Formats: sequence, structure tokens, C-alpha cells
Amino acid sequence: MSTDAIVLLKEDHKEMRRLFKAFQDAEEGPASQRQKLVGQILEALTVHTYLENEVMYPEVRRLLPDLEDDILESYEEHHVADLLCFELASMDADDEHFNAKTTVLIENVTHHVEEEEQEWFPKVREGLGRKQLQEIGEKMIEMRADAPRTPSEPKAIKKAIDAVTA
Repeated sequence: MSTDAIVLLKEDHKEMRRLFKAFQDAEEGPASQRQKLVGQILEALTVHTYLENEVMYPEVRRLLPDLEDDILESYEEHHVADLLCFELASMDADDEHFNAKTTVLIENVTHHVEEEEQEWFPKVREGLGRKQLQEIGEKMIEMRADAPRTPSEPKAIKKAIDAVTA
């Protein structure tokens, strides 16, 4: 398994795309199936944004100060996703807003992922060496086990607040 931070984040993105497609395929299906899929989406996003906010973004911000604006925008995009995740975590799949709110979350995250992969990751890869990206990735792997799994966990709430006050 690679320890390159960008490779690890892209693997997360791939899993999120799979979950998003599964939800879209199940939109007309049973509420229990949609509830389960959204639970998996929320867990994947909570872990992923935690690792980016706690490890990747601060390290890139420190090492590549020219990318400050990109990082601040990413923190704000995470904040929007965090709010939607928090709301979805307390909703039932038969709520009339559940599918719409999940669709908005998927659209926002998809936009964020595309920006990261097409614009931001190439800048980071160009600015940092392989060794630095591996060190960041190793720290992300180390922190993954203790990362929050739900939007309401204290670490997830703190991460969400810290992201907009950074």
C-alpha cells in the first residue's frame, strides 16, 4: 500500500464516488437501504475530511504558503459538507428532505473532489517531494484509526469549528 498522501486521498475519493453512485442507484429504493448508504457516506466523509483538515491541509499550508487561498477554500467546502453531514446524521430516510439533502451533499463533495484532483493535487505534487508526501501520508494512516466516524463525535465537531477559524 502506498503511503503517498495524494494517493491515499484519491483512494478515499474513489470509495466516496462508489458510495455516491450506490445512493443514486437506490434513490427510489427502500428507505432502509438509503439510510444505510448515507451512514456509510457520512462515515467515509467524516474520516476523510478529518484527515485532510488535521494533517494534509496544515502541512501543505506550512510547506507551500502560495497555496493558502486553495486551502482556505477547501476548509470552507469541508464546512459546508460538515453541516450537511451533521443534518443528515439526525434525519430518517423517509424524511421528504433526505434525498434532496443527500444529493446536495454529493454535488458539493463531487465538485470539491474534482477541484482537488484536477487543480490542487498537481500543485501540491509539484511543490512537495515524494518523501514529504510519504511522511504526510504516514501520519494520515496513523491517525485514521482514531479518526471520528460520525459527524457528531467531539473530534469531528472540533475539526469543523477549527476549519472555519483557521
